[in-house]
Amino acid sequence: MQLDLNLLTALDALLEEGSVAGAAARLHVTAPAMSRSLGRIRKATGDQILVRTGRSMVPTAHAQAIRAQVHDLVQQAQQLLSPEQDVDLATLERVFTVRWHDALTAACGPALITAVHRQAPGVRLRLPAEPGSDTPELRRGEVDLESSSTRPTLPGIRCRLVGEDRLVVAVRPGHPLADGPVSADRYAAAEHVTVSRRGRLRDPVDDVLAGHGLDRRVVAAGLTTDTALQLALHSDLVVSLPDAVTRAARDRLGLLTLPLPVQMPAIPLHLVWHQRYDNDHAHTWLRELATQTVQALFRP
Repeated sequence: MQLDLNLLTALDALLEEGSVAGAAARLHVTAPAMSRSLGRIRKATGDQILVRTGRSMVPTAHAQAIRAQVHDLVQQAQQLLSPEQDVDLATLERVFTVRWHDALTAACGPALITAVHRQAPGVRLRLPAEPGSDTPELRRGEVDLESSSTRPTLPGIRCRLVGEDRLVVAVRPGHPLADGPVSADRYAAAEHVTVSRRGRLRDPVDDVLAGHGLDRRVVAAGLTTDTALQLALHSDLVVSLPDAVTRAARDRLGLLTLPLPVQMPAIPLHLVWHQRYDNDHAHTWLRELATQTVQALFRP
């Protein structure tokens, strides 16, 4: 038998009003139409639902037992099919998965968690590490918000440019490179460590140096920014990193910051999400909060 969900609305009205005429008036239909709906409900449930007692009708025992459940179902359906209401942050309970580059998580994670907890105490955040390869979790709805230095091109993926960073050079105090101006030749002659989730020993800096006829020696690849910074702190390795995103970590370790001796384009920073969340008020709130938190890195 094909289920007609309109019968739930009719049943709810019949049980609330206790009469065919009252239910018909409530739903703005004719009494004969409501009477036909009652007949279909009786056939579907195998119960009379309303029985006549004198001049009035009373619900059956089965109707009384299901009355609250029917009303709840109708209310839930109306909420699902109505425009989404503004989110009540004070009562919101939800878990968001925010997968950012490790340096961005380290730089902004504490501020984001604090802001989220202050406004919506029932919201919790997952902050997983970025994988070593591209994964479909964003499209599958398993990740709510990502960071990216490139503008996504996949269908259904939205993004927002929240800032632009620039590369700087980080070395330990007393590093030979810090003794005098940093030329491209001196920079290329040093030993370097890259940051790569995939373990790559080459990045866009090498392409720019090649245009100057130079080739640097990359001797290690750190999986995370913190790993690369620790290697630079305890050796003569040089690491080239985005300035704003890693500034707090460099300051904490006491590393020196030197200018990159070659011209590099600015590094865009995007927040990325799936279009399924475009009209999700809670997700919109999270995106705005994340945007404000990240943009604070780029303020003087």
